[in-house]
Formats: sequence, structure tokens, C-alpha cells
Amino acid sequence: MTSKSLSDQPVGVIGAGNFGSVVANLLAQHRKVLLFARSEKVIQKILEKRENRGHTMHPNIEPTNDLAKIARECNVIFPIVPSEHFRSMIRQLSPHLHPYHILIHGTKGFDITIDEGHTIDSVPKLSRSQVKTMSEVIMEESVAVRVGCLAGPNLSKELADGHPAATVIASHFNEVVSIGKRLLKNEKFQVYGNNDLVGVELAGVLKNIIAIAAGALSGLGYGENAKGLLISRGMVEMVYLGRALGGNTKAFLGVAGVGDLVTTCNSSLSRNFTIGYRLAKGETLSDILKSTDEIAEGINTVRIAKKCADYYKVRAPITNVIYEVLFEDLTVPQALRYLMRYPLNVDIDFL
Repeated sequence: MTSKSLSDQPVGVIGAGNFGSVVANLLAQHRKVLLFARSEKVIQKILEKRENRGHTMHPNIEPTNDLAKIARECNVIFPIVPSEHFRSMIRQLSPHLHPYHILIHGTKGFDITIDEGHTIDSVPKLSRSQVKTMSEVIMEESVAVRVGCLAGPNLSKELADGHPAATVIASHFNEVVSIGKRLLKNEKFQVYGNNDLVGVELAGVLKNIIAIAAGALSGLGYGENAKGLLISRGMVEMVYLGRALGGNTKAFLGVAGVGDLVTTCNSSLSRNFTIGYRLAKGETLSDILKSTDEIAEGINTVRIAKKCADYYKVRAPITNVIYEVLFEDLTVPQALRYLMRYPLNVDIDFL
């Protein structure tokens, strides 16, 4: 694939949610974009009103519900769909993919494999062999080899408003990183590269747990001291869990790790932060989920990370108490009291 042929081609984006729409708009500044949406209503709205989920859609964006067309016309594809639908989407896309395709996903979640007859709730522990990142799902389900991910402090509304921001393209292939940079970078959007694909994916996934906890602290009315404590201890917990799952410590100290963590722990625009906030205000998880059509990946991540921490015997007090708040009967104030009593003598012991 020559750079000339690449520069003549449209780029594919699969998923017309908030983040998919924003990524499509960023890409459309440089290139024609084919945006996959399952809903015919969404496609018609984009065609007729150039609008989706409150975003004005760039004229270079063509909506479609034809995955074969995207694979046929685009060598570079950005899959951005919730983790619970990711594997089935890749299975539908897979027959149309070739080894020359480049896939850079933007999904911050896990895919799990459980024996038939079991559910995530009935399995007490999960090993790494049962937990896959989205890049691993792509490589399991398709012939795609050149795979990457997009991760960082990327709140959709701020990106849509053109605020200065940055992201990380992670891949084992330098070519994937450089193509991702070329397609996405503009004067207000910086793009960094990283070769630790799994580490960057894990950082982006695990920070959602801490974001729920940060929202809960905010909902209780606590201030910056408490949040600073949570973020710093949360980072340590992310590193422990991330290393147990095969990530490198370095990935957690960059834009996709601490950068994303600080952003989502400080923003009411974050879905995960908002869930924690509403829990602290006394709402139940089922009521919160009924009132939103956007998926907060952190809820499922808490379930999975807790079972992985138990399997690998990793200290994960924040993950454990958020699990009990979400799925058992622990209240947010009780969770905070437990964390404040948790015995820790050493500040940093992972470097």
C-alpha cells in the first residue's frame, strides 16, 4: 500500500455514538470518511440535517450501514463501538477484511470468554486468558495484523468544541502509529505514539474504575484533597492491575494513563464520573442505567477487574469497594470509610 493510494482513499469509522462521531469529524478535516451506523434513522438524520447526537457532521462524512462497502473502499478503519458489541461487530466485518487493512480501535473496555452455562456474575475469578483487549479481539476474529488503538483524555464534547487536546495511537507497528498521526493530528489536536499496545489499552480501560470513585467523592461533596488522594492511589492500583494483566508501567505514566485518569476524574462530562456522582446522591445503579442511552464502560470493567484482581491476588481496594457499591449493598459513605481505614504504609513501590 503506497502513501499515494492511502491519501486518495476514504477512512472508515464504525460506530456513530458520541466518540465515533467526534473521531469522524476529526478525520474528515483531512479526508473523506465513511461512517457506519446501524440505524437507518441516524443515517437519514446525518444526510438531511448533517447532525448526530448534537454534533454537526462535517460535509466530508458519508453515513452508511454497509460494512462491506467500508472494507472495500477504506484501507484504514477506526472501530469505535461498545465493548459488549465489539466482538460481534468484528465477526460481521471480518469476511470483508484483508491483511492489508489497518484497524485502529477507540473502545475502552474488555471482552470476556466464559464457559457455556456461566455468566460474569457466576464466575468467581477471571484469568488473563479469559479477558481480552479490543486489539486482541480484532486479531482473534480477523486476518488483520496491523492493529492499533486510540486512547487518551478525549472527552467528546471538548473535542467537538475544538478545545486543545491530545491522544495516543498505540501499536506494535510504527507504520500504524504514523498513519494514525497523519490522519488525526491538527493544530488543536496533538497525537503521540506508543508501541506498548496492551499497556495503553489497559490504562484506558482501568482508569474508568477510578473515575466512578471520583464521581462518588464529588457527589459526597468532598474537595480537592480527597480527589488528589484518590487519583494518586488509583494510579498505583491501575499499575498493579495493569502489570498483572500484561501491561508495562510506562504506559500508565503517559497521556493515555495519568492524562486520561486526571481528565475523567475531574469532569462531569465523563459518563463514568457521572455514575459515581449519582450513586453518591442516593440513586440506584438500575435507575441510572434506565435514564441513559450511553454505555459507561466502567461498570463492566469493575466487574471484570475485581475478578482478575482476585485471581492474581493483586491489592485493589478501590476496585473492590466500587464493586460492592455497584453490585452489592455497600453505600458510598461506607465505601469511603473503608478506604480511609485501609492499611498502607508505602506510597510508591512499583518503580
